[in-house]
Amino acid sequence: MTTHFITAEIDLQESPQQLQQAIEAELEKRGEPLRWAVTNVDEDAQKAHIEAVVTKAENG
Repeated sequence: MTTHFITAEIDLQESPQQLQQAIEAELEKRGEPLRWAVTNVDEDAQKAHIEAVVTKAENG
């Protein structure tokens, strides 16, 4: 298993619950999220910037 630091950009949602679901869905595409944080919100672009640590099974 390997650990990766990733960044992502998510469209802002109608509610905090929908935003959390959108973040988790995007991170799960990249691995198993260990932790994540919203590090910036761009209100003009309606984007949330996310930093996360995910794990992935090693291929081999």
